[in-house]
Amino acid sequence: MPMNGVLSVLPSPADFRTMTRAPRRDLLCGLTVAVVALPLALGFGVTSGLGAASGLITAIVAGSLAALFGGSARQVSGPTGAMTVVLVPIVHEYGANGVLTVGLISGLMLLALAFARAGTAMAYVPAPVIAGFTIGIACVIGLQQVPSALGVPTPAGDQVAVVAARAAEEFDATPHWAALLLALGSAALMLAGARWKPTIPFSLAAVGVATVVAEALHLHVTRLGSLPSSLPAPSLAFLDVSRIQTLLLPAAAVAALAALESLLSASVADAMRPGERHDPGKELFGQGIGNLAAPLFGGVPATGAIARTAVNVRTGATSRLAALAHAVILAGIVAVAAPLVGRIPLSALAGVLLATAVRMVETDAVRAMARSTHGDALVLVLTAAGTLALDLVRAVLIGLGVSVLLALRAATRGTSLIPAELPDTAAGTVTYRFEGPLLFAAAHRFRRSLADVRDVTAVDLRLSGLTAVDATGALALKEAVGELRDRGIEVRITGVEHAHHRVLESLGVLPVNPNPNRGAIPSAAGATAP
Repeated sequence: MPMNGVLSVLPSPADFRTMTRAPRRDLLCGLTVAVVALPLALGFGVTSGLGAASGLITAIVAGSLAALFGGSARQVSGPTGAMTVVLVPIVHEYGANGVLTVGLISGLMLLALAFARAGTAMAYVPAPVIAGFTIGIACVIGLQQVPSALGVPTPAGDQVAVVAARAAEEFDATPHWAALLLALGSAALMLAGARWKPTIPFSLAAVGVATVVAEALHLHVTRLGSLPSSLPAPSLAFLDVSRIQTLLLPAAAVAALAALESLLSASVADAMRPGERHDPGKELFGQGIGNLAAPLFGGVPATGAIARTAVNVRTGATSRLAALAHAVILAGIVAVAAPLVGRIPLSALAGVLLATAVRMVETDAVRAMARSTHGDALVLVLTAAGTLALDLVRAVLIGLGVSVLLALRAATRGTSLIPAELPDTAAGTVTYRFEGPLLFAAAHRFRRSLADVRDVTAVDLRLSGLTAVDATGALALKEAVGELRDRGIEVRITGVEHAHHRVLESLGVLPVNPNPNRGAIPSAAGATAP
């Protein structure tokens, strides 16, 4: 790979110089984000199936490296709800070591995407797909918390709706009211506090109050348990080379999600602070480095975290120092208060994640999008349903596929063959003006319309309104012209834009012009086309 390609995704000295602009403000922002991130990292670690410690390790290791090497100055990375949705079935099928291996492979894939500059593709993901994806994730996260919120062991199963229903049945048989009340109380405090003072991290307050209440009343609820007071030594002991081939597909799904969510989160940060833009290539590189390192310490795959990034921007972060400080502060909290953190009830974390799922969905934006067109509403619903019933990657592919079909349908509706003049029966000539794109979706209709011309001796076909043409469309034009000539009708093609000459010439619609700058060239029917 050329050195310029490598250097293009590495942070520049200017990226690091910005960390000295307002260090005090950035450190305060990092403290605020760490307070918000602590219960989320613990909760998502538990939900993923690898435990609370894995969530904290991910926030510390991946969070710090993505902050240093990423392409967004205000992005905060760590474990997220979307990623846990993908990880849960991987844990069930391949175990903890399989998840760590998947994280390592996905890190390599993200680096490959960074060097390929694939981050620019994010601009082509339709808004309804992103909205449906977010709704589906919120539903899955909420359903995942049902067992912990009810205080029952998580039943076996891959479908979150089925698992939640089984947990409800078990709760009905042996109710655990203390756990349920702690979960509902934590969620209510967080939601009410967010409405009252959005800048205050009520998630930590909710967890703290629930922990104090559980300790004071000696409630019999499941707690996090012991946490390490420091990061474990890096190790590759989990890596089983013989299983790598079977883990490539899950790793590709993790890498695709990490890229999608990270670039989406970075775009949200850009929108909140107009005038600044992230570098997609560098962002994928930073996420790749973070995901390569996190599994070595026992962490789960990470992505850019929209909620934590939004908190970072709202509190006034000016550089990547804030995100780096958030990771360092989390490490300090673990070192100083690991025993206290281990006393947090699981049901309280479940309540925080339930509230997080509720807050993920921007109802006004979703409602407006659903009302805009029937096609947008369909894409939104299908993506959300696919996320809930299948998995995130397939859901996004379904949403993109339907969006492409709807776009092609709209494009073909804008394709028309318009009679420019009424047929002159004396001269026997009719003139048609083509408007719009001539793509494969409209090729058959165009060919039929042109070939059905009757009772004329000549056709003038003006292509100045042609906006795009592909091979299928060009062949349809060639076949229609050929059918007319076979019936003795002369065809004159005019107005071909220079950009369309290559396709039409290569497929024989127009003869090859040895000097494109000469001006007029012969048409397929023997006339001239400027």
